[in-house]
Amino acid sequence: MSSRIAVGAALLVVGVVLLIFGMHSSNSVADQVSNTFIGRFTQQTMWYIIGGIGLGVLGLVMMIFGAGGRNA
Repeated sequence: MSSRIAVGAALLVVGVVLLIFGMHSSNSVADQVSNTFIGRFTQQTMWYIIGGIGLGVLGLVMMIFGAGGRNA
C-alpha cells in the first residue's frame, strides 16, 4: 500500500467525522435560532461542514490517484 493511499484514507476518515460533527451541530438550539433569524448556521458549524467536505474530497482523490504517482 502506497503512503499516498494511506494518507488519503486517513484524510477521508477525518473528513467524514468532521462532516458528521457539522451535521449534528446544525441541529443544536443555537444553530436553529441562528438559522431562523439570520438565515444561516453559525461559523463553527459551517467550518465543520466545509472542512469535512474538503478533506473528504481530498482524501478520496489521493486514494484514487495515489497509486498512479511517480513513487508507486
